[in-house]
Amino acid sequence: MTEFVRADSGTSTSETDPRNVSSRPSSRRKPINRSQQSLRRPSREAYSTRSVEFDSDGETCRGTLYLPDRPEHPPVVVMAPGLGFWQSFGLPAVAERFAEAGYAAFTFDYRHHGDSDGEPRGLVSPAKQVDDYEAAIDAMRAAEDVDSNRLVVWGHSLSGGHALSVAAENFRVAGVIATCPFVDGRAQTLGMVRQPKRLFKSLAAGLRDGLGYRLGLGAEVRIVDEEDGFGVVTAPGAKRAAFDLVDRQADWDNRIPARIFLSLPRYRPIAEVEEIRCPALLIGGREDVVVPAEGAATAADGIAEATYLELPVDHFSVFSDDFETVVGHQLTFLRSVVGHR
Repeated sequence: MTEFVRADSGTSTSETDPRNVSSRPSSRRKPINRSQQSLRRPSREAYSTRSVEFDSDGETCRGTLYLPDRPEHPPVVVMAPGLGFWQSFGLPAVAERFAEAGYAAFTFDYRHHGDSDGEPRGLVSPAKQVDDYEAAIDAMRAAEDVDSNRLVVWGHSLSGGHALSVAAENFRVAGVIATCPFVDGRAQTLGMVRQPKRLFKSLAAGLRDGLGYRLGLGAEVRIVDEEDGFGVVTAPGAKRAAFDLVDRQADWDNRIPARIFLSLPRYRPIAEVEEIRCPALLIGGREDVVVPAEGAATAADGIAEATYLELPVDHFSVFSDDFETVVGHQLTFLRSVVGHR
């Protein structure tokens, strides 16, 4: 049964195209996901927002640009969500804090997700998502009201790996922030050897989807599931924490094409971090059982100008209980790299 997270349990919206259900924060002042309801939100007068569309390999991606009330041409942070998530799931609170401190922030949905175009819906392709980051950077370089010479890429979880990959390939990036980053798909896969049945089931589902989707015989897998379930992420407590980040108005599907099990083992941002020439902040979670901190620490060792922080946080608490600590370190890094008001 397909899982959706909805705004309420009243009128059914199962026939609604997810692309027509906006993931943008618009002008709301209260978050509509459970985990961030207690966070301090900046005054709406401290920043403005506008929708931005940009092309990525012939398809349209959509995002939200948060502009501070000052300075006139602020540095800009380009931000995208982690595995299978939309830009509205946790990122607005971070973007608002950046804007309050004088930094523009551009959040966007990858192709196949949220407000952006692309079929099949929900497809997670690390290579295509890195290309989307590059296209988003180009869009900000074309924007007249931000300083694209002071551009920082930001990511969490899988998008943390993307941010590192982009920084390794794009020498025009001024800095990179990667929180609980996914850096080594091969190591993550080898860690499943202790669960041979799960490993075999994952690879079988990936092959079935990779070979059969063109014939309408593809397979899907849950993004997050209970510890004894079958999903990409089945760490204890991860499903509840992830669902608490989902906007309840969004027809978000907790399923993605199973070929993710074929692409993730080959995705290794850690193999190219030595090419990063800009300052980098990597934050590992000491309590993170989704993406263990050891990977972030090893990646940081390979970056010439890296700051590594290992904090007593878990994979999703960086957006909720530990938000203030984590965003505080990120703001300190931004001040040191691209200045402040």
